[in-house]
Amino acid sequence: MFRGMATEPTWRDALGPVQTSLTRLFPGYGAPLVPVVRLFGPIGRTSRYQSGMTVAGVAPLLKKAFAIKQAPVVALIINSPGGAPAQSHLIHKRIRALAEENEKTVIAFVEDVCASGGYMIASAADEIIVDPASIVGSIGVVYAGFGFVEAMHKIGVQRRVYTAGEAKVILDPFQPEKPEDVARLKAIQEELHDLFIELVRTRRGDALSDTPDTDLFSGQFWTGKKAVSLGLADSIGDVRSVLRERYGEKLRLKLYSTERTVFGARRGVGVGGAIGSAFAGRLLSELDERALWERYRL
Repeated sequence: MFRGMATEPTWRDALGPVQTSLTRLFPGYGAPLVPVVRLFGPIGRTSRYQSGMTVAGVAPLLKKAFAIKQAPVVALIINSPGGAPAQSHLIHKRIRALAEENEKTVIAFVEDVCASGGYMIASAADEIIVDPASIVGSIGVVYAGFGFVEAMHKIGVQRRVYTAGEAKVILDPFQPEKPEDVARLKAIQEELHDLFIELVRTRRGDALSDTPDTDLFSGQFWTGKKAVSLGLADSIGDVRSVLRERYGEKLRLKLYSTERTVFGARRGVGVGGAIGSAFAGRLLSELDERALWERYRL
């Protein structure tokens, strides 16, 4: 092309005024969009009428979030004291599978608590960002129950159980505890603990300050600030500030979250039984959930 000759307009030139008009009419037009999936509460089914986080419950939300092709990253907001090991692992695996299938980077932002199964889910992210006052860790396995044998003797109640299979009533709270039952339970716990440790080591790699005096896998938990120094998290921050710093002030966040009805069921899921029984089930579930949260409230 000779100097001074006019060039033919391109389709990009023609779209310029249109894009400018759209930006003026819709301030969010053209701004980066980041899906944010909020994962809140205990993990696993907590009662007949209430379910905490399960892979069946969060999978549709994760699928929608990862399906946004123009999104530069998928963010998770995690606030969970833990819960069922299997559901924690399944949610972790689903996040990793979707991230690899859609070639997305995942950032986990921790709010109040990210402990036990909650941390297992967070470890699925490529980066973990915490608040300095967050509670992080508790990489371990716990089983808790009660024994009512003496109470039954005092009130004169007999326990009658008939089984086919001698281990069918292992750790029955209404029968005397047997050393072999406890040993069996401990073996299962060790197996699950080893799975948890291997998963964290695989995901966090050399970032971990894994020395004999850190007790990373003892079930201990720490503040977010300490978790960063131990390599359990990467940095301090919050979802809005960090993402705006990285992707601009015009960044748009699209939130995906589950919502409960007044009786504790997920919206859109029918609740069977009378309102009275639903309320009773909800009350018992609330007590269990509160006990799980209370361990990490300072």
